[in-house]
Amino acid sequence: MRKTIIGVMGGSSADETTLNNAREMGRLIAENGWTLLSGGRQTGVMQASVTGAHEAGGLTIGVLYDEDPALASHGLDIVLPTGMGAGRNVINILSSDVVVACKGTGGTTSEIALALRFGKPVVLLDFNPGRDFLDCGAEEVKYSLVDTPEKAAKQVAEYLKELGR
Repeated sequence: MRKTIIGVMGGSSADETTLNNAREMGRLIAENGWTLLSGGRQTGVMQASVTGAHEAGGLTIGVLYDEDPALASHGLDIVLPTGMGAGRNVINILSSDVVVACKGTGGTTSEIALALRFGKPVVLLDFNPGRDFLDCGAEEVKYSLVDTPEKAAKQVAEYLKELGR
């Protein structure tokens, strides 16, 4: 049976609260036996989520913006250097069973938009880009706004159950 992949998206620079949330989310992903997928950079939400999952013994995947594997987050088990720039966001989303979005800017909102467009459930962790944005996705848009990593993990589990995972 294939592994369940949870994508954690968020800014390459982030405030302390967002970094702590991302790290805790990574830990919870690992403790639930899920695989963490991130954009794989050594900064921000990407590094924080990988660190949390890695420290908890989880499997981690990074889909890199760049083609140089040396730029990958510390603690990644699988590094996929794409050289595709922001085009790799499509890979991030389509490879994830559920997407968790932490605070971010344009790249993060593009990943949220792609997830909604392709019908992937999205859990927004202490991040609300606005109802008008969130409700313009596919017909059956599934998203949740939560304020803690624990609530995010619980919502991820509920979405996975709905997906039969």
